[in-house]
Amino acid sequence: MKIIVLGAGLVGGPMAIDLSKDKAFEVTVADINPAALQAIAGRQSGFGRPIATVTADLSDPARVAHLVAGHDMVINAVPGFMGFQTLKAIIGAGKNVVDIAFFIEDPFELDELARQKNVTAIMDMGVAPGMCNVLIGYADHLFDETLDILYMVGGLPEIREWPYEYKAVFSPVDVIEEYTRPARYIENGKFIIKPALSDPELITFPGIGTLEAFNTDGLRSLAHTVKCPNMKEKTLRYPGHIDKMRLLRETGFFSQEEIEVRGVCIKPMDLTARLLFPKWKLEEGEVDITVMQVMAEGMKDRKKIRYTWDLYDKYDPITRIHSMARTTGYSATVALRMIADGLYTRKGISVPEFIGKQPACVTYMLQGLKQRGVVYRETLENIE
Repeated sequence: MKIIVLGAGLVGGPMAIDLSKDKAFEVTVADINPAALQAIAGRQSGFGRPIATVTADLSDPARVAHLVAGHDMVINAVPGFMGFQTLKAIIGAGKNVVDIAFFIEDPFELDELARQKNVTAIMDMGVAPGMCNVLIGYADHLFDETLDILYMVGGLPEIREWPYEYKAVFSPVDVIEEYTRPARYIENGKFIIKPALSDPELITFPGIGTLEAFNTDGLRSLAHTVKCPNMKEKTLRYPGHIDKMRLLRETGFFSQEEIEVRGVCIKPMDLTARLLFPKWKLEEGEVDITVMQVMAEGMKDRKKIRYTWDLYDKYDPITRIHSMARTTGYSATVALRMIADGLYTRKGISVPEFIGKQPACVTYMLQGLKQRGVVYRETLENIE
């Protein structure tokens, strides 16, 4: 079976390497950056079958359609701003696809096209969104009534370095958006909107210590696909991060509106990116951590119960793959295998919580991730 990964970045490269370990797959990865493609070739030695590389401008839908035509399945790992049009080209070519582009457009606009083309397209198949949605969908399937959902997630450097004690484990621009876009959540059956970085609280996690949690706008499809009166996402950082980001935000450093400086018009965000992002760069070999907790409460046989799933993952020094790439990328590659094995066959657009409605698929996903060292620990409690 021929597989093509579109995008050779922090997550795309490790996904291609993981897929190349499967003897049933012939893997190709495409990207506009030759250096990114060369890095994959340098990393994969001893880990799997040779990976073919193609230098291509993936912002051109016609080029994308041509590229995927000769392959059986696709992983879409392009940047979010070009994710929707890339996915549309993939579906138009009639190819099953797993998508981690995390674009802002409504993926269900492509549902009719996917059904017409007999395509299975799984969206947002990373860690959060992604596996958290799978687990929430699974809990919702098990409950007679779902009452409360809360998930908290963060990607962090193991070593805390002043002044920010943070490194961006995905696009820094997308990180900043988490700090500026209003956070939407559901409380007592109603949509609530609060500023990002609001409602801070300190929470202690085994193996990492105390972190601060704050509101972010991460419910995405869950707000519409799961019936639950209380549902919220929070992001995790080392204590003190909120105040630093609020200071920058309220001063205007994240603004996209131009200002004049000595006769030159600039966007403050452009200056911030130039100064801040180099300090947030996650270097080769630098250890990062992914921590996530998913909690779902509901009624089952007239009893109130709580499912909790905990994830604690670290950079792998053997493969030299960062934790966020492992937890995000392997979720997508296991989902692709699930489609290839004929276990998940739903046509049209699927969000990860749809997978959670099928217990056999949840088991497949959790076992596949465990084989790659990404372990979700489940706890079941009676709370009344």
